[in-house]
Amino acid sequence: MTVQPLLSVRGLTTRFRTDRGHVVAVDDVSFDVAPGETVAIVGESGSGKSVTALSILRLIPNPPGEISNGQILFDGKDLLKLTDSEMRAIRGNRIAMIFQEPMNSLNPALTVGLQVAEPAQQHRGLSWAKALEAAKSLLEKVQIPDAESRLHTYPHQYSGGMRQRAMIAMALACRPRLIIADEPTTALDVTVQAQILDLLKDLTRETGAALILITHDLGVVARYADRVAVMYAGRVVEQAPAASLYRSPQHPYTRGLLASVPRLDGAAGERLVPIDGAPPDLAALPPGCAFAPRCTHAVASCLDQRPLLRLAGSDIAPEHRHACLRDELPVE
Repeated sequence: MTVQPLLSVRGLTTRFRTDRGHVVAVDDVSFDVAPGETVAIVGESGSGKSVTALSILRLIPNPPGEISNGQILFDGKDLLKLTDSEMRAIRGNRIAMIFQEPMNSLNPALTVGLQVAEPAQQHRGLSWAKALEAAKSLLEKVQIPDAESRLHTYPHQYSGGMRQRAMIAMALACRPRLIIADEPTTALDVTVQAQILDLLKDLTRETGAALILITHDLGVVARYADRVAVMYAGRVVEQAPAASLYRSPQHPYTRGLLASVPRLDGAAGERLVPIDGAPPDLAALPPGCAFAPRCTHAVASCLDQRPLLRLAGSDIAPEHRHACLRDELPVE
């Protein structure tokens, strides 16, 4: 039986008005998220990952930004057609977001307990007393020690890892069906990163929530994601089950990202291979493939013909798609 997607993004296009004209930050992006699934959106800084997440929640500032095209179907409803009040009822309730830097997302003037309790009080109609009791349980669930006293302390009294745990507690307060985590471990050391990601995966598995994990780290994706969408210059250039992506990457950009990730099974002294060049200027993209100027496999048609996502081939996973004009890349 085919499972209906919880979230279905179709043809999403988001642009910003600048002194140099309109810049398209998210360009005709489509992907699905099934109930309980973890989908990773991967790419370098400026690839459009975070703008995609903000677009889903309709948090693009207008002006200068606007969602100019597409559909965002959540539980069968197009979020782009909802009123502002209907959208506010969904944010933090049925769809929650964990932002990259918790110190910028938590209010320094309010205790952590009040901030974790507020979503339950606002969306679930709990009294403040019951909401604070729920907040204490949530802090315990995300493994913050001495949760009773920590309810009454302020964000600056938490470590970086504890602040991110508090953000996860806030996200879980209303038992959302979808959580969007935007680079949730960027500012944390490696040990704490693993703890936070393990916690997030365990909690989503426990609650049945779907997770969109936005990251630039393909090492993280290998361990935590079910499916992956690779973005470059605002476009999805490859989509696949995580295992298929690692086993048979089809797009030169994805290959470049994987070649730059340290591997535990790599040969001693094996060098990482960086991707030459820099991400493109979104205000001056070439008419063809945006990656062509950096691609060692580019041919003449890549410069003026824009590739569209297509199936990878009969010997690859059936859900594996890539946007490369070449039918077959050389084995590296």
